[in-house]
Amino acid sequence: MNRHPIDHPLRLQALVFSLVVAAFSTVYITQPVLPVLKEEFGVSEFLASLSVSAVILGIALANLPWGRLADRSPVRPIILLGGVVITLCGLFSAATSSLRLLILARFVQGLFIPTLSTCVVVYLGRSLPLERLNVVMGTYVSATVAGGLSGRLLGGWIHPPLHWRYAFVTTSILLFTATLAALRWLPPESRKIEIPEEEPGFISLLARRDVRLLLLAPFAAFFVFSSIFNYLPFYLAAPPFNAPTQIITLMYLSYLTGVVIGPMVGNLCNRFGNGTIMAGGTIVFALAIALSLIGSIWAVAGSLAGVCLGFFSIHAAAAGLLNRKLTVSRGRGNSLYILFYYLGGSVGITLSGLAYERGGWFGVAALGYLMLTIPFSIGWRERAGGRG
Repeated sequence: MNRHPIDHPLRLQALVFSLVVAAFSTVYITQPVLPVLKEEFGVSEFLASLSVSAVILGIALANLPWGRLADRSPVRPIILLGGVVITLCGLFSAATSSLRLLILARFVQGLFIPTLSTCVVVYLGRSLPLERLNVVMGTYVSATVAGGLSGRLLGGWIHPPLHWRYAFVTTSILLFTATLAALRWLPPESRKIEIPEEEPGFISLLARRDVRLLLLAPFAAFFVFSSIFNYLPFYLAAPPFNAPTQIITLMYLSYLTGVVIGPMVGNLCNRFGNGTIMAGGTIVFALAIALSLIGSIWAVAGSLAGVCLGFFSIHAAAAGLLNRKLTVSRGRGNSLYILFYYLGGSVGITLSGLAYERGGWFGVAALGYLMLTIPFSIGWRERAGGRG
């Protein structure tokens, strides 16, 4: 008798991992080759960077609508629609000779990525027993980090930088294959998740001052984190480094820090308090940015590890604090968290592009320091108040 993959934990985790990795690999695929795009299309750093920020903006705008639809509709057709649209946009991005059309296609990809992230979470929640859900969700979180890294490696290392278009073809094929595999073997939806009408809605949550403050922490942290990693290629490609794209791409391996630091930060938050860890993570983040200003490739490499350590500490502490404060409407609260998170990334890349054009890497660093005062003050307030 054939058993459904729901009876095979490793197979189910592999399906979720491959689908989420394929989806998130599309987000940052142009990041390591931004200097190449700048030269090929004859545009500024700001315009080239829109090929990344447009995707993040699309995710931010579409996350809540797709989440609400998934709560009320079967998710399998949504996964199929998202996989097809993202695949077609990826192939279009590989073929177009217009940067504006490339940016538009990337924005559309962002609009549909929640069909393979947010909607997959809803799908798993209504399909798996609770004892299985935590394990698979751990796989999901690791997949988001691995996906972000794999897209960067595809764009700037596995494929030659001047052949960045092939990276889009590769990710499109992998994504479509993963989508078909998921539709074929993911477990059936066995129950619906009903959100009680009496629970506070988005407006009610935003009316709470403590919630608004906490939502600013992921906004500011991802604002700075996205900016650092997005303008890193321009910084390292210029004197005194003159680093080739392959070396620049290797710098993104520091992103793997996120796979390790998440569970560790959770334990530290339990011991020292979320507010303490958020404030401490901000200090580490700030010191790492200062280290990047030293004209040494090794100093920059070390700084990126510190940037990841600080960022993921803030991220984990803020998410934990939010869920501790919310006794109801946690689903809506986490949707708002993701919205502010990605809005911060999109706004950060955009404004830091203007800062880079005017002040170079020092301009990006200065803007980053200004934004880091937000999570530090929030963490310090929680610590001082004995709430975190």
